[in-house]
Amino acid sequence: MNLFDLKGKTAVVIGGSSTLGGVMAEALAAYGANVALTGRKVKNAEPVQSRIEAAGGQARSYAVEATSKQDLERLLQEVMAWTGGVDVLLNCPGVNSVTPFFDIEEAEWDRIINVNAKSVLLACQVFGKHMVDRGLGGSIVNLSSVSSTLPLSRVFTYSVSKAAVNNMTQFLAREFAPARVRVNAIIPGFFPAVQNRAILSEERVSSIMAHTPMKRFGDPSELQGAAVYLASEKASGFVTGSLLRVDGGFGAMTI
Repeated sequence: MNLFDLKGKTAVVIGGSSTLGGVMAEALAAYGANVALTGRKVKNAEPVQSRIEAAGGQARSYAVEATSKQDLERLLQEVMAWTGGVDVLLNCPGVNSVTPFFDIEEAEWDRIINVNAKSVLLACQVFGKHMVDRGLGGSIVNLSSVSSTLPLSRVFTYSVSKAAVNNMTQFLAREFAPARVRVNAIIPGFFPAVQNRAILSEERVSSIMAHTPMKRFGDPSELQGAAVYLASEKASGFVTGSLLRVDGGFGAMTI
């Protein structure tokens, strides 16, 4: 019984050039999916493409601005010309900032909200409509954060943006369910990715470990199983609107 077979499927990974997005993309390819990787520049995604191809998988890289609907529509057309359609969408672009609340300027707010939340809105409009209209079902997986449900100090805008991702995930799960398009989110704990290194002072690390029952950071590879599970209709065909925690117990901790 192979519940995780993605052969014949095509996955689009928005932000596939990022640390976490790239690792999850590699897992989708390892289980048979054709993977379209995006980065703001093609060269940013090419290392992930090379790793996928070296392992025997199929991948292509595309230059895409995640906050541009025009870019996303162009990407859809190019991927359709490659494989015929899109079955899986993985949304994982992200940007963070440690600016104190009273010092946050509108430009910074707009940048973080646009990259972390608007990009999800636009990608779900473009690729979600494709999946609904195509009539073959599909899976959308959004990358959220532990700060979406337990707001973290010093990352106000990031926390707000990821809370919006959770809300969109559950709203669209209801909206797309009649078309068998599932929408779920992964809530990662603390993984040493580029966008959160800036907040990992010694004091911050001590605080995180005190609030994480497993007493360690996550390894990016530990997100791979969640991504493959949610992408596979055989494994999670009745799972939609879920916020799947991969956080070492962070979300279960109180005092």
